[in-house]
Amino acid sequence: MQEKAIIVSAPSGAGKSTIVKHLMAELPQLEFSVSACSRAMRPGEVNGREYRFISVEKFRSHIEACDFLEWEEVYPGNFYGTLKSEIRRIWALGKVPVFDVDVVGGLNLKRYFRGSGLAVFIQPPSLEVLAERLTNRGTESEESLRKRIGKAEQELSFATKFDKAVINDELDAACREVVDMVREFLF
Repeated sequence: MQEKAIIVSAPSGAGKSTIVKHLMAELPQLEFSVSACSRAMRPGEVNGREYRFISVEKFRSHIEACDFLEWEEVYPGNFYGTLKSEIRRIWALGKVPVFDVDVVGGLNLKRYFRGSGLAVFIQPPSLEVLAERLTNRGTESEESLRKRIGKAEQELSFATKFDKAVINDELDAACREVVDMVREFLF
């Protein structure tokens, strides 16, 4: 079990973070992999819990040092990535890392872990529902909302490249479906 990994990806606003939190509560052998990012913290976020918030300069120095398992510049000046040290930390605990990552990051991790990783794609029921969820978050400007919806349209075309896809139309059902998939994969 120690060499396995769970990768959960989705367009922004599809519900992946909520589903990952549920998954973590249900399966104690899982450990959340805290990604590094260069964006500003949102209200309620804590450095080291949702992300390791670092400057663009520090992020670039980690890139140069080859410290990342995977990384990308998701939006101009906003870098996200998985530090190799984070995976070593989780495996040293005898746990299975769970990744809550965007679609490109998910595919990069799927390639890295191959058969020892389960890559799950969370789909919104529609782009309209996704736009509504992002608007209700209250964290997006009109411009960033347009960017995220445009990116989501593109990302939805990658769903078939993941091992499993779950439509998050009804949150409780989507959570149960993901927990069942992960249990089957781990045991």
